[in-house]
Amino acid sequence: MNIYSAISSNKNKTWLIMFLFVVFITTLVYVFSKAMGFSLGLAGIALVIAGITSIGSYYYSDKLVLATTGAKEIKKSDYPKYYRTVENMCIAAGLSMPKVYIVNDPSPNAFATGRDPKHAVVCATTGLLAMMDDAELEGVIAHELSHIKNYDIRLMGVVVVLVGFIAIISDLFIRATFYSNNDDNKASSIFLILAIVFAILSPIAATLIQLAVSRKREYLADASGALLTRYPEGLASALEKLAHDKTPPRVASNATAHLYIENPFDNKKVKNFFTGLFNTHPPLEERIKILRQM
Repeated sequence: MNIYSAISSNKNKTWLIMFLFVVFITTLVYVFSKAMGFSLGLAGIALVIAGITSIGSYYYSDKLVLATTGAKEIKKSDYPKYYRTVENMCIAAGLSMPKVYIVNDPSPNAFATGRDPKHAVVCATTGLLAMMDDAELEGVIAHELSHIKNYDIRLMGVVVVLVGFIAIISDLFIRATFYSNNDDNKASSIFLILAIVFAILSPIAATLIQLAVSRKREYLADASGALLTRYPEGLASALEKLAHDKTPPRVASNATAHLYIENPFDNKKVKNFFTGLFNTHPPLEERIKILRQM
């Protein structure tokens, strides 16, 4: 996959996922409505809400991601080296200057978000800035700018919002079943069983949608970043430091894990079965090996 086919693929995947999300949510609410004995008009309302959420995720996913992570916008005077590195890499990549943010988190990591190269954000944690030397920081920033240039940011941002919405809908139904006084009958019982199965499986389905954002995008961003800096060892060394670091993240969540340059829960001192169930990133060791073979 080359850069141009990746950009086209990411644009198409974004619209496809948004469409499938509307269909999925409407079906989910229809089954829940039948199970709870509510009017089927609720499914129509859900269709409207899902459509609004889908469109909203396109325009506001970056703001939601930044709010979730507690990221703060900085000026050049706040972190001169970090800001200048973003400026220099943007000039090399031929990109507009994105907004620059920082997250107060000792766990080293970085991500990019936004809907297109003209509405983009680059964000790094304080832990990453403290750990990386100049060449390594350039490698990380080049990787994130590659996500911006390849339109990965649009796809990843939309997925964050839609996955979270599906989890909320499922949770609301599970809670509602404890307070329902609906009379039992054969039809409603069948729908109730079906709805419970949907409520349990839909978050897993949402995670699989998350994984529809192919791991190949990380390999491509690594290659594009190395091409940008002309120094693959800088990014390889940065990834090596990330692989050895064991600092648990403060602000990352499963919903936003796929945004980061490294899965914030991978190889960390975080005891959570579900974080390892579906890995959103290829192994760091493999990425480092590929970079050092360039």
